[in-house]
Amino acid sequence: MGSKNPKTNYNEILAPALVPKAFKLISRLLVFVGKPFFFLFSLLLIISLSIIYITGRILKALVVTLHSFFTLIFPSISKYLTLTYDLIRTSSKKITSSLPQKNLKKKGTIFSSSQLKLKIMLLILKRIINNLLRESLVYFKKIKVKSEKLSWKAEVFLLTLEKLISKFFVILKTKFTFFHLLELLQIFLLAQKIKLLRLSYFLPKLRIRKFSILKFLTYIFTFSLIILGMAGAFFWFYVIRDLPSPQNLISRKMAVSTKIYDRNGGLLYNIYRNQNRTPVSLRNIPLEARLATIAIEDAEFYNHPGFSIKGIARASLKNLRQGELTGGSTITQQLVKNTLLSPEKTLVRKLKEIVLAVQVELTFSKDQILEMYMNEVSYGGTAYGVQTASLTYFGKDIKDLNLAEAALLAGLPKSPTYYSPFGPNPEKAKERQKEVLKLMKINGFITEKQKKSAETHEIKFAQNQTSIKAPHYVFYVRELLEQKYSKELVEAGGLEVTTSLDLQIQNLAENIVKEEIEKLKSLNVTNAAVLVLNPKTGEVLAMVGSKDYFSIAEDGNVNVTLRPRQPGSSIKVVNYANALSNGLTPATILNDAPFTFHVDGQEPYTPKNYEGGYRGNISLRNALAESRNIPAVKTLALFGVESMIEMGQKMGITTWENPNNYGLSLTLGGGEVKLLDLATVYATLANYGKRPKLSALLKVTDTNQNVLEEFKCDSINEVDLVKDPKDTDVVSAATESAFNNALNDVQNCQGKQVLDPRIAFIITDILHDNNARSLSFGINSLLVIPNHKEVAVKTGTSNDLRDNLAIGYTQDYVVAVWVGNNNNSPMARISSGVTGATPIWNKIMTALLAQQSNHDWPIPAGLIQVPICSFTGTLACQGCPAKMEWFLEENKPKLACKQEWFNQKAILTPPPQNQNVLLPTQGNDRRNQFLDPILNLRYGKEKKNRR
Repeated sequence: MGSKNPKTNYNEILAPALVPKAFKLISRLLVFVGKPFFFLFSLLLIISLSIIYITGRILKALVVTLHSFFTLIFPSISKYLTLTYDLIRTSSKKITSSLPQKNLKKKGTIFSSSQLKLKIMLLILKRIINNLLRESLVYFKKIKVKSEKLSWKAEVFLLTLEKLISKFFVILKTKFTFFHLLELLQIFLLAQKIKLLRLSYFLPKLRIRKFSILKFLTYIFTFSLIILGMAGAFFWFYVIRDLPSPQNLISRKMAVSTKIYDRNGGLLYNIYRNQNRTPVSLRNIPLEARLATIAIEDAEFYNHPGFSIKGIARASLKNLRQGELTGGSTITQQLVKNTLLSPEKTLVRKLKEIVLAVQVELTFSKDQILEMYMNEVSYGGTAYGVQTASLTYFGKDIKDLNLAEAALLAGLPKSPTYYSPFGPNPEKAKERQKEVLKLMKINGFITEKQKKSAETHEIKFAQNQTSIKAPHYVFYVRELLEQKYSKELVEAGGLEVTTSLDLQIQNLAENIVKEEIEKLKSLNVTNAAVLVLNPKTGEVLAMVGSKDYFSIAEDGNVNVTLRPRQPGSSIKVVNYANALSNGLTPATILNDAPFTFHVDGQEPYTPKNYEGGYRGNISLRNALAESRNIPAVKTLALFGVESMIEMGQKMGITTWENPNNYGLSLTLGGGEVKLLDLATVYATLANYGKRPKLSALLKVTDTNQNVLEEFKCDSINEVDLVKDPKDTDVVSAATESAFNNALNDVQNCQGKQVLDPRIAFIITDILHDNNARSLSFGINSLLVIPNHKEVAVKTGTSNDLRDNLAIGYTQDYVVAVWVGNNNNSPMARISSGVTGATPIWNKIMTALLAQQSNHDWPIPAGLIQVPICSFTGTLACQGCPAKMEWFLEENKPKLACKQEWFNQKAILTPPPQNQNVLLPTQGNDRRNQFLDPILNLRYGKEKKNRR
């Protein structure tokens, strides 16, 4: 679709709604008032006067009602009151004399007796009647003189009063209820109905001080003026006083950029300090781009005076639910917020934003405001303004954009990193574009046909238009920064960020990946990812998320190091770390033979080794080193899936959540894991069981060079703890002390000891044992780094050949490599841990260690090394080949082998029949289920001795 469509007249669409008469009237009123402050003050004054007027009317009606009420019941009742006075007095005396006098003196009991309450009521009534009689008797003689002139109204009044008094006495003798109150009200209403308002010939007019409504309103008005004055003073002092001038929009300086550096000061990413912005006039911005921005950001832009009541109300409801001040901003408010105000989120700042928005609307036209906004807003990275954004994403001038491209650009300002088509979530950019087109259709800016055409239009993005280095890592860092700070501060706050990345290592890894992937095309391998960590500190030294970040055909902008993939056998270290923590040893004998597992509620499961063969009885050391699948599954069944998941979570895996989703294939890579998490697991092993907290940020400073955060972590010092292999005693006290001091040096790092350091050492010792893995990988495989026998390494390949990994480490580096395809298609069968990811791993690790000398791993305290029988895993005996093996001091073997226990040929030959075992669902001690008879005898003997 071109930038212009002759069938659509957008001016006809906008013309009726752009400047309605109501807005013109409001604008003239605002101009007449002058300042927004006085306009708001006048509005508040009118509301206050309205409230005062309504309150006065209510009070006036109340006073008239009370006056009528008192004039009704206070006329002279001398005759009736004289006759009833003696009766009331006599009754009162009788009741008082019948009550116990002691109750009248006790505190807390006077109101607990219904009789006392009645007495008090009667006494009060007596006093009232006395006062009335005293006043009425004065006029008694005058009434006698006028008695012959009584009207029928007076007679009716006296009859009504008689009924009232008689009813009152009935109520006094019984329990007063709500219905009695209704009866009394009926009597009063009867008197009101006959309009006997005043009988001047019984009593003189009741003298009630006249209530002055005017005086009352004067008080209320004065009080309101004081309150409004105080509110106005507060509003002026905190909101109006230091407001910047709207003219600053055209005279201000641009925001300062943020720069991201590697650990050595090399620039990775630069949002220019003066911002990469090319201002463009509104007439050069195609109407499609303007309409798209209005539709997604502020559909009522041409109809409001700077702020939207609907938007504020909608945002207020959201704020009440979420407890934070967000949303509700118009385009004008966003322009004010981004250019004239601070990014703080407070109510005062929001009020300033609204007032300034109104002032800006009075100072500039709508088209001027829209032009300033579209030249100011960030579209991600260094692209500020639509012109730079158009060049960055599409490599074309803004005036040449079509509707599909304009809609995509319009959706970016809300969250440029998240919606960026060059970011880690390119699919989100497409979803956002569709949302923009939908709103354009709803607001009548485009037709349904145009909407569908734009949604299906294939967008061609610009190639290599930025000078970004290590792009996957940069976007990873930016997301971390945005989580800690606001998006505005990250993109235009002048931050200077020193990261943990080593650009030299990054470039090395990128080049090796590109070179080796070209060699793997015949194996249907198109992509690779690499991570390099410092296991002591958790610093990310290199992150290659794909072969080519800018490769659209292969989704190169997807960061595979952050995506869950199947780890294959590389995850076995978690299973065996858990097994060693629960009592097994490197010398434990496992049976590598055909086996079918029957678990209640699940299909039978028969694991197979990678090459399809079997080893028979094999030690745990060799089972891990050779990556045998069947012994690994048997070991997992021995301790349970939940136990392995718990160990994995401790070591850094974040994707394993519900144990019910996994089975025995978990130890073969059945549970997806992020490469970043897997690298953390191996860093935990390299760090002697202490899981480091990954860190990509070393230092962050603001535009004034104030340090916002700084990473400080001391590495473990180089300590020579090499032991003589012939020495089978426990590590000496001096060695223990040196090792503990080395471990204490890392306490400043934010890590957690999640695995016994001795277990971590044993796993490491197995993974760098080239002799133990030679039967499967050969003695001179690519897993061997020349002159660096200390390198520990493990490979992994998923069963469906979609993922292939190699992960190795030393005390200084963890290198994790993945190869495969982003479209999840399988690789060729001949690809394996040696032919797929291993060549990349080997070249990177060789380059990293080129300037380092070979060294051994320090031995933690509490380990012993003893000679054992290779066939039985027990202490060596005559006739059995012996080898040295590591044991926890408390778990060292106590039983020596005997010649009749083993037969080398029988042990190395798998049993002819297939074993089928039903796994129990209860019980914790299942160590002997899959172990050979010699191991059963050894464990049984130990148990007997312990008993």
